[in-house]
Amino acid sequence: MSQLFTPYRMRDLTLPNRLVVSPMCMYSAVNGHANDFHLVHYGQFALGGAGLIIAEATAVSPEGRISPEDLGLWEDAHIQNLALLTDFVHKHGGRIGTQLAHAGRKANTYAPWRGRGAVPDEAGVWDVIGPTGTPFSDTYHTPRAMTADDIARVIGDFERATRRAVLAGFDMVEVHAAHGYLLHQFLSPISNDRTDEYGGTFEGRARLTLEVARAVRNAFPAHLPVFVRLSATDWVEGGWDAEQTVRLAQLLYREGIDVIDVSSGGLATWQRIEVQPGYQVPFARAVKEAGVPSMAVGLITEPAQAEAILQEGSADLIAVAREFLRDPSFTHRAARALGADITYVAQYERAK
Repeated sequence: MSQLFTPYRMRDLTLPNRLVVSPMCMYSAVNGHANDFHLVHYGQFALGGAGLIIAEATAVSPEGRISPEDLGLWEDAHIQNLALLTDFVHKHGGRIGTQLAHAGRKANTYAPWRGRGAVPDEAGVWDVIGPTGTPFSDTYHTPRAMTADDIARVIGDFERATRRAVLAGFDMVEVHAAHGYLLHQFLSPISNDRTDEYGGTFEGRARLTLEVARAVRNAFPAHLPVFVRLSATDWVEGGWDAEQTVRLAQLLYREGIDVIDVSSGGLATWQRIEVQPGYQVPFARAVKEAGVPSMAVGLITEPAQAEAILQEGSADLIAVAREFLRDPSFTHRAARALGADITYVAQYERAK
């Protein structure tokens, strides 16, 4: 039997298969609000049979947006449109979560097809913050070093956004602590040279991620899962690395985090990544071998490749990004390729 099409249970949530739509920024919201684009975009993955859909990075505060067009959950007004989306997914047998995020020093940048680097100040006043006052690059905003009050506010923003995610009907939430955004900025010694309790040692640099994860876990229903996405390495000598990732994953697991979503990179402009199919899978395997459920992601494009990752014990779940953009019914294609008999929504049965 195909492991890719074996159900996977996390607390009281059971996925019909192990294929997960990875969170991918769409930069299509208006003032944080979801719209028809999001309904069609995420709805197609439910119709296509994905085991779990994780919506794009959703900002916990307006200044936490990567771009002005990011989705948001920083106010109650955002709940209604997201609830329409989760209702549609649920009506067609799908499961959907959201990724809660704060961009930190990488905030207020252009959507990729609109330009590069920082959006000019005259386009809107943003309080760009980070662990220190060092910018990501000379084309990004220079952040303000966070105070103790800023840190407490960010933790509260994640908690409040989580409670809104519950009201919007999401089945799970993921804390975004990867790709050079705020929590990753605190984790890495490259971007965090603070001398207070949130810097210096591994324990200090990991403190904010653990406190945010604890706040999110406590705010989300105990019978539903919480993920954390980590960049397993900065791909830079002296940066955050796989050994620290495994150590943090074990601490997060003790806090009640159910799955570590294992990605990499995004913190430093001088990173050197050797990209090849499944290049991040070894990091997911290291987390899983340390006793923590993991999800693999990164250039996983073929059904046999995804199946092999599970068969060899390298991960518990498979996150797919670009291949789902190319083929929203990738799950159907994978089932045919692997000889799995899965349930289609009634309207698509003739394609089976």
